[in-house]
Amino acid sequence: MDNQQLIDMLPPVTDANRAFWEGTLAGELRLQYGDSGTPRYPESPVDPATLDDGFEWRAASGRATLWSWIVMHQKYFPAFADEVPYLVAFVQLEEGPYLMTTLIDPPEDLECGMPLQVVFEKVSKERAVPKFKVASQ
Repeated sequence: MDNQQLIDMLPPVTDANRAFWEGTLAGELRLQYGDSGTPRYPESPVDPATLDDGFEWRAASGRATLWSWIVMHQKYFPAFADEVPYLVAFVQLEEGPYLMTTLIDPPEDLECGMPLQVVFEKVSKERAVPKFKVASQ
């Protein structure tokens, strides 16, 4: 995969999401918490429950479960042309939010509810992308 094409597809780093991306570089999956105490992803300018604009970023456990997945056989994005077929996974973080991602070395017999653990793929000196692997039991 061409890393520059992948980097171009990532959302830009902004003041709103900078703590998330700094966390990925540090090997930490971070979630935003507002006054309600409910973690959220993606980031939001206000807490959806209280509409308060105060928040903090906290490290997540990095644990998740496989909620669903699809195997892409078409070349929808040039950055993934060499990866076809590739897996797109929808995982639920232990803390609650869902995340669209991919799995590293997925087994042939995937099952919804499989325990997963976050890993980070460094794609440049400024960016790392969270991916998941099946957690060791």
